[in-house]
Amino acid sequence: MASPELRHLRYLLAVAEHGSFTRAAEELHVSQPTLSQQIRQLERTLGVQLLDRTGRSVRLTDAGAVYTGHARRALRDLAAGERAVHDVQDLSRGHLRLGVTPTFTAYLVGPLAAGFHARHPGVSLTVAEMPQDRLEAALLADGLDLGIAFAGPHPPGVTATALFTESLSLVAAAARARELPSPLPVHALEGEQLALLTGGFATRGHIDAYFARHRAAPRITVEADSIQALTEIVRRTGLVTVLPEPIADDHPQLVPVPLDPPLPTRTAALLHRTDAYRSAAAHAFADLTHDVVRTRGYAPPR
Repeated sequence: MASPELRHLRYLLAVAEHGSFTRAAEELHVSQPTLSQQIRQLERTLGVQLLDRTGRSVRLTDAGAVYTGHARRALRDLAAGERAVHDVQDLSRGHLRLGVTPTFTAYLVGPLAAGFHARHPGVSLTVAEMPQDRLEAALLADGLDLGIAFAGPHPPGVTATALFTESLSLVAAAARARELPSPLPVHALEGEQLALLTGGFATRGHIDAYFARHRAAPRITVEADSIQALTEIVRRTGLVTVLPEPIADDHPQLVPVPLDPPLPTRTAALLHRTDAYRSAAAHAFADLTHDVVRTRGYAPPR
């Protein structure tokens, strides 16, 4: 039996993703008749029907669902092989794809990107900000080389290396912080107005869980989906917020205020796909990350 060609696999995956020959053809920049003919050629080669064309949308048959799983893995492994072939061990050139969860963008990505460019100016860096579940899925799908997120649990196939312990803290503008007792009892927050990250942030989940655990119900006046917006609001008003302590350290106008009981801690981690080829650039970035964490004095992982 003749082996399918790579374009056949890409065509099949595009149709499966879109559920439509028309939209898949537009994405692939081929005509719809050409796409349909190529898929039928693949089905003849395999001797099995891969797509159910009888409904309003195109769906995978049972055989098609099994086959596309193998096709995705094959294309992913081939792409990894191409990167391995072009990997330059002396780091004179190359490319690294990094995913980060949002709060790390505010205080860690800048020093890492600056340090990496200073050490390896010939290696390009792509940084994508995304929630942790999407980051882990992208690692598994070979859409990223490394991720910076929080320690487990993680899906099978994702390996995490602990980097440091991140503490959350109540944060206020300097003048407002001087008016507050230190530490501030958590129930005293019920007399304060808070500005917090929206519910889409993992940090907000930790904050809400802390308030629920201690039966505190502060008044949340402002919600923001940007840490930069949140820090500006707190800096210019009497509102207080809760953020990772390193963010306050990077903003001289903001001051952390200890709470009693203390806010929870969590472990930052460097993530990669367990069985992925790790390029020289990925190894160099991992080494740099540990150096930056140590240099900036972040707490060792617990």
